[in-house]
Amino acid sequence: MKYQKLENQEANWKWLYLIRKYREGENITRYEEKSLQESVVTILLESQNYPEKIENWIGQHLSPALPIKLDQAIRARRKRFFNAEKQSTKKKSIDLEYAVWLRLSKYSRKMHMTLSETISYMIDERESKALYESQMSAMKNSLKNLLK
Repeated sequence: MKYQKLENQEANWKWLYLIRKYREGENITRYEEKSLQESVVTILLESQNYPEKIENWIGQHLSPALPIKLDQAIRARRKRFFNAEKQSTKKKSIDLEYAVWLRLSKYSRKMHMTLSETISYMIDERESKALYESQMSAMKNSLKNLLK
């Protein structure tokens, strides 16, 4: 395993994930009856700061449709959490208009690069073009001075 598991932290993430799903209207329990669902979710709500209670609740009451989704969400959260510790691995985001993203996406597929690599490549090309232009203008100026 690449990333260390932090039991208390992950129990909190699981709690947050389940509560978000519940608030979105999804049934997070294995029960069909509304009143039973409400009472079981109330127990989960009260156990926010108790990792052992959260894990016990998950083991006893979690919907059979959720364990895989929950594990995937926690794995992704763990990865983002540990990658965010270092500046070099922390993800950054930028807002692009759809048309710009579409052009960039097509270009990066054509170049067989990721979007980040494509942006870096384009910046490098622009910088080298600017350097070339400045060298050319300097040579033109020196040629003009020679011909005077």
